[in-house]
Parts: sequence; C-alpha cells; structure tokens
Amino acid sequence: MTIRIGDINGHNGCYFDRVPEKLVLEGYRRWLAGYDTGSVTPWEMSWALYTQLLGGAEGRRALSELSHFVRTLRHCAACPLLSFPFGAHHVCRDECLALGLIAALQHDDAAAASACLDAMSCPARRAEVREAAAGFADTLAGLRQYLLPIPVHAIEDVLARAGHATVH
Repeated sequence: MTIRIGDINGHNGCYFDRVPEKLVLEGYRRWLAGYDTGSVTPWEMSWALYTQLLGGAEGRRALSELSHFVRTLRHCAACPLLSFPFGAHHVCRDECLALGLIAALQHDDAAAASACLDAMSCPARRAEVREAAAGFADTLAGLRQYLLPIPVHAIEDVLARAGHATVH
C-alpha cells in the first residue's frame, strides 16, 4: 500500500517521506534488521538517519526511545516481528500497528491505541509495550515530530485484511 497525501502541514508527497513517519517506520525497520541480522550496520544506519533528520543530541534522544520501544516489543513477541526492507513504500501489518500506536498516543486516540496494543502484545505485557511506545511518542512530540492521525477504522481494516487478530 502506497499512501499519497495532499499538502498536509506543508508537505506534498508520499506519507512515508514525512519526517515523523520516516523516523518511526525506517527506524523500526532498521532496528529490527539489526536484531535479525546480528549486525550493527542497520543500527548505524538508524543513527545516521536520526542525526541527519534531528541533529546530534535530539537524534540520540529519539533513537534511545526507539530502541527501547522495539526491544520491549520484541521481548513480548511469541513470533518474529515483520517488516519490509528499508526504504520500501509499502507497509506490513506490524509496521502499520507500530505507526498506528505512536500516532494514537500522540493524538490521544485511546481506541486506536487499544486496537494496536491488543494486536501487538500479549495481555501480560500490554502495559510494558504501551509505556515504551509512550516514551517514544512523547519524545518525538517534544521534538515537534507529530505523525498524522491514523483512525481506528483504518487499523481495524488492516487487522481484518491480515487474517488474524493477534501476532503474539
């Protein structure tokens, strides 16, 4: 699914090219790739992306929160988290849920956050995942990096098309 947006907040182009969405999506992809490959190269690529887009201190702070979020999410997973390769203009179910959760937390959308959390984490780890995601969402918001809202009906549609209610 490729998403095009009209002139939103001074940005005309692909949803995935917006800085906030790029930080979440590409950061998530690269951080997972580091775990999956056992290589630090994807993590170094994350560092380069974050410092290029946010600057040194802010990039370091945001990357730390991303790392905590992805590590926490992986810890609760009963199956591997999925992602497309870096730079792909498509998103898989897990990526949609990560974007949806961070956006929901930034926009105080309890229904969307709950839908994402229910699908991403086991009940015993739900609060832990929410706390890690909230730290990342708050840090991005503090850096004026707000994701576009993703309505709960869009998240529910992704979950229905994926064919299963939970990953973990």
